[in-house]
Amino acid sequence: MFTDEALDSVCIKSLWRNSQQSAQDSRGCQTKAVHITEAQVQTVSTTISGTQTEPQYQVTEQLFQQNHEEPEPPGLKDFLQRVEDVVIRELVRNTRSHAFDGFQVNWEDHSNLVSCLHCLQHPSAVERGLHVTSVSWSCTGSVIACAYGRIDDGDWNTERSYVCTWNLDRRGLNPKQADLVVDVPTAVTALCCHPQQPALIAGGLYSGEVVVWDTSRTQDSTLVQTGMSADSHREPVYQVAWVPLQKKGEFGVLSASSGGKVLLWTVDSDQGRLVLSAAYALVRQQVPHSSSISYKARGSSTVGVTSLALSPWDPDTFLVGSEGGLLLRCSFSSQKPAAAPSEGQSVTPRAPAVFSFRPRSGPVHSIHCSPFHRNVFVSAGTDGLAHLHSLLQADPLLSLRVSDSYVFQVEWSPTRPLVFAAATGQGEVQILDLGRRSLRPAATIEQGAAGRAATCLAFNRQNAHLLAVGKTDGTVSVWQLSADLTEQSPRESSQLEQIANQVAE
Repeated sequence: MFTDEALDSVCIKSLWRNSQQSAQDSRGCQTKAVHITEAQVQTVSTTISGTQTEPQYQVTEQLFQQNHEEPEPPGLKDFLQRVEDVVIRELVRNTRSHAFDGFQVNWEDHSNLVSCLHCLQHPSAVERGLHVTSVSWSCTGSVIACAYGRIDDGDWNTERSYVCTWNLDRRGLNPKQADLVVDVPTAVTALCCHPQQPALIAGGLYSGEVVVWDTSRTQDSTLVQTGMSADSHREPVYQVAWVPLQKKGEFGVLSASSGGKVLLWTVDSDQGRLVLSAAYALVRQQVPHSSSISYKARGSSTVGVTSLALSPWDPDTFLVGSEGGLLLRCSFSSQKPAAAPSEGQSVTPRAPAVFSFRPRSGPVHSIHCSPFHRNVFVSAGTDGLAHLHSLLQADPLLSLRVSDSYVFQVEWSPTRPLVFAAATGQGEVQILDLGRRSLRPAATIEQGAAGRAATCLAFNRQNAHLLAVGKTDGTVSVWQLSADLTEQSPRESSQLEQIANQVAE
């Protein structure tokens, strides 16, 4: 019933695929290039303003209009007409008066002219009752150095003392602990920091030695010293100062003692000593005297030097004050010798005095030359007066009563031509202003107390607002001065010129 049979295959093409292939087509498109441009724009803001005062007659009319309803005070118009000529005459006279030239109104309370910033002390020195004999600021103005000794011992003193320094810019400043303490075998009577190298300090000792300390050395801070020789001082050294030498950039040490010698030393750091370069001897017989000044030499023939000052204007001029009240203008004569004397060779002393001022009644403790006028200097001593001098005349230009006790030191302000400060034996520091109509002190620093004499002071050359004061109680106070005491007024220099040109009566 069923049989196998092979049949031929039949192929039927897909109509759908053909229709789809014919509908497909490739197409392409591309947009045009986009151009980009960067541009900046800023608006400028402008403002136009104007002002104009109204004419005087309009203001007057407005005042009359405002007050037209108020009745005029009886007799006012007649009074104004009667005094008009007198008032105008006085106003004209005031315009020609110079009574208030240079006067500046001070709105501050005078109690705020000074304020204490620091009270520094070395505990060991305070316990032993040592006095502050000298203070000096470093050339940077940040470090204050002080020397300890005694000012009331007339006998030979072998008691050891100290030189201490404090860095006021240090964050961890301890007023009762010095940053550096140098032990010295005898009392230190004078101190002076180097004008260019902040680590060097020159000092004079009660034994007559002159020492230079290097505070940057960690072991022994003594850089050089004079030792005891035939040419060195044999009496206490009361003043030391750094002096520029002929060789550029180098400084020597000038020292003065009560033995009547002023010696110039050069620093020989290789040999560790100070080498004598020049010597000046002050002998009474060689002191020039004016015909109008009588002076009788008493006691020793030597002039014991108690104070010394260098002229900032003339490198050949220096001033000395003596125990007997002599005040002398001296000259280095010639510039410093070109070569120091050879080993073992003594230096022949010169007679430096060229002019004598009127003697004082007691020792001259301090002299300081004005940094604003080449001929003006101030001196002070046991008479309690501050004497203003001119280098050109023997008599003082002006004498001011500063204290009923001694005046231990005077110093000009580094910024005010008419201002100087004086440290007194009563413990006060008086700041005097020669531009004031009254000769009373412009400010008084710290009222004194028994046993607390102000022995020394020093203005800070880098920061004129700071003044350091040393006392016999072993403390060093750093005071801040107000602008009234440090800022120069317009006519101050011309006023100092007028004082310098006046003839002493």
